Amino acid sequence: MLKAFFLIATTLLFLDFTGTVHAYLGWIAKIQFVPAILAMNFAVLLGLILITLIFGRIYCFMICPLGIFQDMVSGLKSLRKKEQFSYRPPRRALVILRYAVLVVFSISLFFGLPSFTVLFEPYSAFGRMVSQILGPVYKLANNLLAYFAERADSYAFYSVDIWLKSAGTLTIAILTFVAIGIFAWKSGRGYCNSICPVGALLGLLAKFSVFKPRLDKEKCTHCGICAKNCKAACINSASGEIDYSRCIICFRCSKACPKKAIKYALPTDVNKLSSDGLARRNLLVGTTLLASGFVSRAVARDGGLAALEDKKATTRSRPIIPPGAQNYQNFHDRCTGCQLCVSTCPNHVLCPGIIKPRMSYERGYCRPECVKCSQVCPTGAIRPVTTAEKSSIQIGTAVWKQDLCIVNTDKAACDLCSRKCPTAAIIMIPQNADDAESPKIPMIDTNRCIGCGACEHLCPARPHSAIHVEGVEVHRVV
Repeated sequence: MLKAFFLIATTLLFLDFTGTVHAYLGWIAKIQFVPAILAMNFAVLLGLILITLIFGRIYCFMICPLGIFQDMVSGLKSLRKKEQFSYRPPRRALVILRYAVLVVFSISLFFGLPSFTVLFEPYSAFGRMVSQILGPVYKLANNLLAYFAERADSYAFYSVDIWLKSAGTLTIAILTFVAIGIFAWKSGRGYCNSICPVGALLGLLAKFSVFKPRLDKEKCTHCGICAKNCKAACINSASGEIDYSRCIICFRCSKACPKKAIKYALPTDVNKLSSDGLARRNLLVGTTLLASGFVSRAVARDGGLAALEDKKATTRSRPIIPPGAQNYQNFHDRCTGCQLCVSTCPNHVLCPGIIKPRMSYERGYCRPECVKCSQVCPTGAIRPVTTAEKSSIQIGTAVWKQDLCIVNTDKAACDLCSRKCPTAAIIMIPQNADDAESPKIPMIDTNRCIGCGACEHLCPARPHSAIHVEGVEVHRVV
């Protein structure tokens, strides 16, 4: 039940575009291992480490969404073949690969080189798969409900845009889905125990856990049924040994053993603690984790403007990063590319790049009253900001291109950028200083501009806006 809860809740976090799910279940993203590291959430890290040292790899078994996804895939295979696994000795090449990935992963985190971490970090990999592959299907179902609800004079649902945000990210998501799916189908938790850096680290800690599945050699008949049911392929039934660095505490072995020779127990209590206590302990650990979470504040109502047709993305010399990111270095070092901010952005400003999310204003602008991305980021790449703070944070400055402005190209009067600027940073002045009746062009006060992109998004020039925003390396309050 707890596995199902964490899988469904985490999936909904990446599918939710209203902010409702995040208001109540956003804490689930914050108790994921790597996001807790990047956010320097030492309470969560200490809790996960202590749980692993006491109970083993409970995190991998019931909290990590990618691990649960692998169990689902291998479970489909088990419908056809009940005893589907076999013991695999720890081959030297796989052991080297496992810990090499962990070392490189750790170095990349320490030195702020997260491109490597993004591809292998389980929470982010799961997020990309859900938001890119399942997200469009979810929105299509929502739009169908909105269609029928409207005809029944109900507004319980509303339509949302469905669009391909990044072909590169979609390709990576599909490749990740296929690769991990094949791993799970062929070898159960093979990805967890061969490549996943979080699995490797927790596996090292699990060797010293207090409670472990222990084999009672007096009862064991070496029938091998436990090994055939072990999705981590870590039970050597012939020698009666268990590789605890790979064991994920799934208890399939104890359930399958006809002699009840495998017990989850302390070192001296193999014959005292029966596997009947499994459900209670499983529930206790999960309840403790649930109690450690906190409910986020409900977010403001959705905003956004209708998309303009045929507008192309502007090439920027400096990328824009969301308010709350503080500076490009902080965003670059902490962001794992999980796309939680992308899925919750109501204005379609945040889009997935190949590695990191990017900001672009073709389909909307960063409304001063919206702070949703800062509320859901689990790593601290986007720190929480209030509405009052956001309206004064400069994330970029507008730049006018006179050769694209319709005042020059179409000889038409236009002051849309000035009228829609929320900070009054754009004023219209005569093109000819000596002629007050000459066409008016925009002048930008960079000291007041916050880089929200309203001017760029609403500019009628096509295919590129005549005014666009260039990011600033370090955010400041204006």
